[in-house]
Amino acid sequence: MYVIVEINGQQFKAEEGKKLFVHHLKDAEAQQQVEFEKVLLVDNEGAVTVGTPTVEGAKVVCEVVSPLVKGDKVLVFHKRRRKGYKKLRGHRQQFTELTIKSVVA
Repeated sequence: MYVIVEINGQQFKAEEGKKLFVHHLKDAEAQQQVEFEKVLLVDNEGAVTVGTPTVEGAKVVCEVVSPLVKGDKVLVFHKRRRKGYKKLRGHRQQFTELTIKSVVA
């Protein structure tokens, strides 16, 4: 059984026992239980239920493993040819690591 859940504006495929790296949740603390109720699709052994826009009564319960994880460095390079202009900037995206404890559909 898996579900498609929307977390912070992004859609994730969630199954019990899997880990997710989602955009940083500001109020999350380590070992805290977090529930997400914007379930868009439920696949229960081939029986697919699509929400309009969400599935009623379905939710995903997660546990916060690490509230702040930095992702890989992303380098952004700008250059104008023949103008002597080049600029290198970068950042590391902040994520929250979650473990899915249960899927209620």
